[in-house]
Amino acid sequence: MNRREFVATWPALLAARSLFAATGAAQARIGLCTFSCHQHWKAVTAKNPGVKFSDTESFCRYARGLGAEGVQTPLRSKDPAAARRLRDLVEREGGYYEGEMRLPKTEGDLPSFEADVRLAREAGAKVARAVFTGGRRYEIFQSLGEFKRFHAEARRSLALAEPILARHRLKIAIENHKDHTADELAGLMRDVRSEWIGVLVDTGNNLALLDDPHAAIETLAPHAFSVHLKDMAVQPYAQGFLLSEVPLGTGLLDLPRVIAALRRANPGIVFNLEMATRDPLEVPCLTDRFWATFPERKSSHLAAALERVKTNPPRQPPPHVTGKSVATVLAEEEANNRHDLGWMQRTFRS
Repeated sequence: MNRREFVATWPALLAARSLFAATGAAQARIGLCTFSCHQHWKAVTAKNPGVKFSDTESFCRYARGLGAEGVQTPLRSKDPAAARRLRDLVEREGGYYEGEMRLPKTEGDLPSFEADVRLAREAGAKVARAVFTGGRRYEIFQSLGEFKRFHAEARRSLALAEPILARHRLKIAIENHKDHTADELAGLMRDVRSEWIGVLVDTGNNLALLDDPHAAIETLAPHAFSVHLKDMAVQPYAQGFLLSEVPLGTGLLDLPRVIAALRRANPGIVFNLEMATRDPLEVPCLTDRFWATFPERKSSHLAAALERVKTNPPRQPPPHVTGKSVATVLAEEEANNRHDLGWMQRTFRS
């Protein structure tokens, strides 16, 4: 990030600092999630040279070197000794560890799920992230009926997981992962009614489902166990709009409002940075396929979404990676994470 881009973050930074100073809420735990370093993890998998971490423990050390207090990441090992080493590291150097795991889909998955829960607790996690699906609603489901079956399976998955989570006292935070609208996910949490099941609020994802981003965050905040903090940019393309993570304070989100809403709902919540350095994502909301699973939203949400794109052009070109060398992409990813963790430190701790 150059000086001009950094200066562009000042208004949001100053507003956030003023808000927290006025409320006496200047402290918060800040960290880094796996996907903020997904280019680096891809390089690890591909055995590219120049990687700076290769497992959960070294990722934790790397994140702390960037300015994070803790991490949210999978353990990547089933060895209890590795989990204990991570816990010892966190207890020795301070910070926190939040886990990641897969939810059970059938009763046959329960032994493996319980083993993962035990391992996460052994590593010191009190909260772990999970998703119902790794895909995007408008890309993986062909019809409303198909989505309804998925939704029923998600409910069943939580019912299977809940007794194990309660037994081991681990909270699971379900990310709003471009699958459920904010109202759908909040409704599911109200139906489940468990102190062990809540939401990981990703502050940008629901833009892809044409939710108003601030209303979505405020709808999910009462159920929040953890956060993926990001800022977003939008720009038009032929089939809809492009969606990008951008450095904190340079996008369309009112970050002071976002952070305040989440902290009001859960004063002890952890803010994990998720700044994905990648090409912009296509949100094809001008195609018929996009509306297959929620046809009623076209009349109620499309015009507002397109107006949001029109009135919030990017302040500078969003990140992109196509055509760049691995070394360049890794350097840009690290620079973005350093900038954003610095923004978070100045916002929450000064």
